[in-house]
Amino acid sequence: MKTGDGAPPRRVEAGDMAGGHFRYFDFLMAAFVTILLLSNVIGAGKVAVIGLPLIGDWPFGAGILFFPISYVLGDVLTEIYGYARARRVIWAGFGAVVFMAFMAWVVVTLPPAPGWGNQAAYEAVFGQVPRIVGASICAFWAGEFVNSFVMAKMKVMTGGRHLWTRTIGSTIFGEGVDSLIFYPLAFWGAEGWNHALVVTVLLTQWVLKVGWEVLLTPVTYLVVGWLKRREGVDVFDERTDFTPFRTRI
Repeated sequence: MKTGDGAPPRRVEAGDMAGGHFRYFDFLMAAFVTILLLSNVIGAGKVAVIGLPLIGDWPFGAGILFFPISYVLGDVLTEIYGYARARRVIWAGFGAVVFMAFMAWVVVTLPPAPGWGNQAAYEAVFGQVPRIVGASICAFWAGEFVNSFVMAKMKVMTGGRHLWTRTIGSTIFGEGVDSLIFYPLAFWGAEGWNHALVVTVLLTQWVLKVGWEVLLTPVTYLVVGWLKRREGVDVFDERTDFTPFRTRI
């Protein structure tokens, strides 16, 4: 089944696109998985500080700089290609993170060469990865599926209108579930993290992630509009099986 060539997109039921070929789906999947891996390796473990007027220093997780982009991509994937293909991407990301966690453990535990003096620094950076990734896997899996489910359902409810309501609405729920699972599992009782800090960063991350979604809404509109014209379809999940435990489209 061919897709469009810049003409106005036609409304289709998601199930009718099974086996269809899309021009940009693979690129979005690659971008999604890349951002997910980076957020777990270099973003989640660091707490940065920003100075706010009248408030003072306010801590936040460094992953906020790029992790919310994965939710934007998740919104785009569900909006353009439907829940089933978004589900496939989520499982691809799940597998990539599990493999990354395993390889991080292998590399950290390998005995260092006698002349290589960076083992301690390497362990400091990557030694936390198994716990962080374990928490991230649970949070990512639940949060992304909630995000995609809400996005798909709201699209049917709104008849495809008011994109901003479902991108922001799905992020509120998806990021809320993600943050509620990730931060307690990853950092509760960890060195340098008291309980108040975990709660503060959790709430801050949730608010900032939703804020990022709001700020990126114009970009989302541009990307979604361009992709719909290029792919030639507007997919609706009216008869979709929303179970997450299925990888077939």
